[in-house]
Amino acid sequence: MSTVKAKSDEVSAEAARRRTFAVISHPDAGKSTLTEALAVQAAAISTAGAVHGKGDRAGVTSDWMEMERSRGISITSSVLRFDYHGALLNLLDTPGHADFSEDTYRVLSAVDGAVMLLDSAKGLEAQTLKLFDVCKHGNVPIITFVNKWDRPGREPLELLDEIEQRIGLHAAPLNWPVGVAGDFRGLISRADGSFTKFIPAPGGGRAQAVRMSAEDAAAELGDLWETALEELTLLTEIGAELDMEAYTGGISTPVLFGAALPQFGVSALLDALETYAPPPAARPDAKGESRPVEAPFSGQVFKVQAGMDKAHRDSLAFVRVCSGRFERGMTLTMGSTGRGLVTKHAQTVFGRDRTTVDTAYPGDVVGLPNTHGLTVGETLYDGPAVTYPPIPAFAPEHFMVCRAKDVGKYKQFRRGIEQLDSEGAVQVLRSDIRGDQSPVLAAVGPLQFEVVAHRMEHEFNSPVVLTNLDFNECRLTDAESAEQLAKMRGVEVFTRSLTGDLLALFTDKWRLRAIEREYPDLKIEQMLAAGQY
Repeated sequence: MSTVKAKSDEVSAEAARRRTFAVISHPDAGKSTLTEALAVQAAAISTAGAVHGKGDRAGVTSDWMEMERSRGISITSSVLRFDYHGALLNLLDTPGHADFSEDTYRVLSAVDGAVMLLDSAKGLEAQTLKLFDVCKHGNVPIITFVNKWDRPGREPLELLDEIEQRIGLHAAPLNWPVGVAGDFRGLISRADGSFTKFIPAPGGGRAQAVRMSAEDAAAELGDLWETALEELTLLTEIGAELDMEAYTGGISTPVLFGAALPQFGVSALLDALETYAPPPAARPDAKGESRPVEAPFSGQVFKVQAGMDKAHRDSLAFVRVCSGRFERGMTLTMGSTGRGLVTKHAQTVFGRDRTTVDTAYPGDVVGLPNTHGLTVGETLYDGPAVTYPPIPAFAPEHFMVCRAKDVGKYKQFRRGIEQLDSEGAVQVLRSDIRGDQSPVLAAVGPLQFEVVAHRMEHEFNSPVVLTNLDFNECRLTDAESAEQLAKMRGVEVFTRSLTGDLLALFTDKWRLRAIEREYPDLKIEQMLAAGQY
């Protein structure tokens, strides 16, 4: 066997082991709790942290930022990696708050599958629907986990019907709850008919799972057991069975029930991810040509994050390996500039913790520290050139003028703004009129400005003053149109620092429509908006 063939076979085998996925949900559905429970069940960490991390309780591993721990919400993405029964799971945690949907979009561009988390009482909620649309747009297959079944909630058949009616996915339960939500007795596996009894722990800790025979379960549970069996018969009659082709094609979703906080039903979700979630496959490049996983190394930067390590004050570029074998120390080529990039300090990431990585394969996420010049969407490759499609930026809806409180700290101010811009934490807009000392920050949601102010003060030692800018419509334009637009009332034109795009801001939609009607030849293009994928 040739060396080239051996390397290709190695990459194929390693890629087949990988399951790279994200958890998507509406805020407060229990996403961070589920993320932690998955890692615990896979024995990647010893104890699950409480979401808020108060008192002597640990904060969740994926929520490492101080604001996340104090508020109990995820506002930045992180990576958790762990082995499970021979499979290697790369879990990319996503921000749960709608204001950070742009960061979630970037993360979902780097995964092969997703877990859609539903609250048993609330079902499909607004942010879940938006994120489902992102997955549908990117052909990301979805496994559904109905959470909080140990609390009062809705009927399981009602939730399945909602999934089918509202988002068009054929629901195929892999297990089925015995007892109503809030009076949860356990789960029946549809694969073999086995029953696992749910025994809650005192004080709300990890529940006990006890396997029982069908006969013993029937004797103990009586009518509850009979009701569950009748519902299972109905599911069979209506054809609610898993079809792998329909699942990978985005037509069907496997559904599981459980409770993340007491960690019941979580192992079944891990089993489903190992068995059904797709491994890395060939990815289309910017020309629409598929690059197979066995091809020479290529990867795409989907996130840049600073402030993860207070001791070093560095930044980390997260690279999704798309093809080939990554080896620490190799020199890669940046697709946008053709410049070389040495990777001798490559790392793997678990929450905020890092370890040196020597090799990585398709589906893995590699962290490259202090790689100045790397921005979101950048392609890295070895061998034949390749460029992957750019990751689009969302149309901002909120705008603030940003100034340093202390003019003597302008150097720190400029460095902080540049760093946050490169991360995509906020979009930075500049113009000759306002100058570099008063850039305009553009965001999808207002909570992004709070993060910027917090990080500018605590990471870059440059507190800032943010002043509202009275615009709420943003469009792409070109140089010729920008010259005319800049002279109009209710319009201001900026350059987006990271990409060089020209953006025209309008005071409101009525002013925008009036200009479009009066000057139809001007370039005023809609940008990608949150929820419009």
